[in-house]
Amino acid sequence: MDELAKWTAAVCSDLGIDEAELDRSLVLDIARNVRRSVTGQAAPVTAYLVGIAVGQGLPPSEAVARLAALTNRWRGIDWSD
Repeated sequence: MDELAKWTAAVCSDLGIDEAELDRSLVLDIARNVRRSVTGQAAPVTAYLVGIAVGQGLPPSEAVARLAALTNRWRGIDWSD
């Protein structure tokens, strides 16, 4: 078992989360895409916010779709206004 798997198993156990609900690849993909499109610091914050949204009832697939759309638009937004 690699260090990430051990860590996530321990975190899930301590927080009372069913590890079967964790899609580690999805979370890592979200973080990687945000890091590349926005900034590295945005990756963990975004993952946390997606977790809150899912915890409030937004289906994970919808959260990911919304985030993907925002990430794709991000490069095209003119922030100089």
